[in-house]
Amino acid sequence: MIRHRRTRIVATLGPASRGADMVLELATLGVDVFRLNFSHGSHQDHALALADVRAAETLIGRPLAALADLQGPKFRLGRFADGGITIWPGHPLRLDLDPALGDNGRVQLPHPEVLSVLHPGAMLVLDDGKTRLVVNSVGEGFADCAVVAGARLSDHKGLAVPGVTIPVPALTDKDRGDLEFALRLGVDWIALSFVQQAQDMADLRRLVSGRAAILAKIEKPAALLNLDAILDVSDGLMVARGDLGVELAPEDVPVAQKTIVRAARRRGVPVIIATQMLESMTTSPSPTRAEASDVAGGVYEGADALMLSAESAAGAWPREAVSMMDAIIRRVEADPNWPDLMRAEHGLDADEDADVLIEAATMAARARSTACLVAYTNSGGTARRVARERPAHPILAITDNIRVARSLGLVWGLEPRVAAQPPDIETMTDEAARMAADLGLADPGARVLIVAGPPKGAPGAANLLRIAHAPSTQRPS
Repeated sequence: MIRHRRTRIVATLGPASRGADMVLELATLGVDVFRLNFSHGSHQDHALALADVRAAETLIGRPLAALADLQGPKFRLGRFADGGITIWPGHPLRLDLDPALGDNGRVQLPHPEVLSVLHPGAMLVLDDGKTRLVVNSVGEGFADCAVVAGARLSDHKGLAVPGVTIPVPALTDKDRGDLEFALRLGVDWIALSFVQQAQDMADLRRLVSGRAAILAKIEKPAALLNLDAILDVSDGLMVARGDLGVELAPEDVPVAQKTIVRAARRRGVPVIIATQMLESMTTSPSPTRAEASDVAGGVYEGADALMLSAESAAGAWPREAVSMMDAIIRRVEADPNWPDLMRAEHGLDADEDADVLIEAATMAARARSTACLVAYTNSGGTARRVARERPAHPILAITDNIRVARSLGLVWGLEPRVAAQPPDIETMTDEAARMAADLGLADPGARVLIVAGPPKGAPGAANLLRIAHAPSTQRPS
């Protein structure tokens, strides 16, 4: 099953999208990567969901990736005696460590690490931005604040401190348990929430130990300041606009998104744009025009993937949300202006032999008779390098490792498939051309450009460029 689009779709599984039949339908409609959100659901829920993904993969005949999204540290208020309080601008409120139930004048903030970094003038954002407090004064184990905006504050509301780095590890004890469980299940990607510095991802990489690819969720301003260092130790990025929007002013979020996508594309690191892309489709069978434009904007930027969250996990219209995202992507990619607009942000200039060879391959692919590129890859590196160039033609990524094939399902333009490693260059050339024809990527006689690395097990990157032609007859099915 070939995706006749380059931009990939990530869909979150949840109560609205459980069950083998539903997962298969979503995969058929266009989902390339299924997200398991460990902020919700039990381990058993996630195990059943992944089993459904693997079953769907077999039925549709193409690799499907599974992404485990770890919750990360969450800062929340304690509880109120009456479940909540009424507030107004100027309302005084003390946050402290006292576990007693809160009242109209104080409430517990059971996070000493947060109180330790507060200072007069600091802004606190609660309940996803519905309530804002300003710190007037701080003392040992408390902060006296005043309400800036808000009308009601209830139990366990989430809290963020924009512009302040909170000294907590990105991996909580819950995350560590979830991580080991997800790795035992065999997920393909691990996403780490609330990354603030490169060390957070380095710690995750050490724990994962090569069992999955790792992705940094950029949702803290501190991560934006450390973006290059985070990219050095990450296999992918996510523009997590929900929490990023809590900590940044609304007008800053689009700029941050473009900064993150641009940095990832220059490195050839896959990047996902996430959160509220088709939010209204949680309750409506069609999106707003602004949401359609938002999705289109991500495609024009050249992001590798766009993500559905509540739309597919808990909404009333998960099928329609996937179909709509697929339709918008296809329409944009049919725009004659799309290639030039997308390539405005090009990857880094070629400075290694492999980069020079792949750049030459994508230049050669512009010939009219070229139908597709084929990248033979052991670890996925060669295929990702080709995708970084954003060629106009489909890219068939061939590997003998199903784990590599699944992980490549997140990458722009790649059609990953599993096949045995050819014994020699001639066999490799013939098999690549025939597979491209069998999959419908190349008509008989069309040119196929093949990029490959050294023999399996040998160190190095792509060092071979071959030209072949699709055979006139296809292999019997």
